[in-house]
Amino acid sequence: MTDLQTPYYLIDKARLRRNMELVAQLRQASGAKALLALKCFATWSAFDFMRPFMDGTTSSSLFELRLGAEEFGGETHAYSVAWADHEIDEALGYADKIIFNSLGQLDRFGDKAAARGIAVGLRLNPRFSTSDFDLADPARPFSRLGEWDVARLEKALDRINGVMIHYNCENSDFDLFDQQLARIEAEFGGILERLDWVSLGGGIHFTGEGYPLDRLAARLRGFADRFGVQVYLEPGEASITNSATLEVSVLDLIHNGRDVAIVDSSTEAHMLDLLIYRQDAKLPHHGEHEYQIAGKTCLAGDIFGNARFDAPLAVGDRISIADAAGYTMVKKNWFNGVAMPAIAIRDEDGTIRTARRFTYDDYKGSLS
Repeated sequence: MTDLQTPYYLIDKARLRRNMELVAQLRQASGAKALLALKCFATWSAFDFMRPFMDGTTSSSLFELRLGAEEFGGETHAYSVAWADHEIDEALGYADKIIFNSLGQLDRFGDKAAARGIAVGLRLNPRFSTSDFDLADPARPFSRLGEWDVARLEKALDRINGVMIHYNCENSDFDLFDQQLARIEAEFGGILERLDWVSLGGGIHFTGEGYPLDRLAARLRGFADRFGVQVYLEPGEASITNSATLEVSVLDLIHNGRDVAIVDSSTEAHMLDLLIYRQDAKLPHHGEHEYQIAGKTCLAGDIFGNARFDAPLAVGDRISIADAAGYTMVKKNWFNGVAMPAIAIRDEDGTIRTARRFTYDDYKGSLS
């Protein structure tokens, strides 16, 4: 236990190590390289711990790119849905590889990147994905994410040496991964065999319980050997799943036909994906005492979900919300001016230390 004031995100290094060791095992067995996807997790106070297990970072913006280059090191892949004219020179200063989203962006900036000796890639959209959410589906109708026309891609092959194909979304089904990769091989094989590297993106949930890591490793090695490419993976959630909690405290208890516990946190401000994808937080579910856990903002739907406890809750009780690392700290915001959670780390000896606290000055400084 710590006297750190809630709310705070608590990164557990022992749990993070489990994921990192699986990443390292997959790298060793498959020959693939692993890049941390900063769009999911960019808490750089954990980078020193993660760095020995991974090859670098991949980004979705100039700021993520710079953070990866400055704080993580290793290989730095630069991707953006669209680079602005005023960004591209700085981006090229940080990048080992730059991946353009469209042929139009390649036309505008590709020569500049090549002239600086930076490997140039293009995003390839296979027109299918494993996403269950239209909002997050990169292959949705009229998707702007990547190119798919084989004839147009072939005409660009003299200007690129790699592609990125991001089409998995928390895909824990190896057989589905295998089948979809076979579709990519069949449709785009003539392109892949003329490249030096292929990134298969993120969303492969290979650190989940029971995932057949050996089969994935063999499949990736076979793919690399068949096309003569270096394979990259971009694990985000897979890198940090189940490695952190959001620690909150009960502020009030009300009964409006059901028991409700209001806590000192918020879905919209601190776990935004719960609202976006209409999901419940991973709350305790043991015992006979059931409560709806609700946030403290004025948003009527600021609800984490239902939980069960062994004993009735009381004001001041602590609640741990599990699996709170991915797409949380990178999306936290100042809605309602609610205090932003601190970031704390539990070292492997059990010691908890504060990596960052946020104050009123941070809130005020985010506005003008």
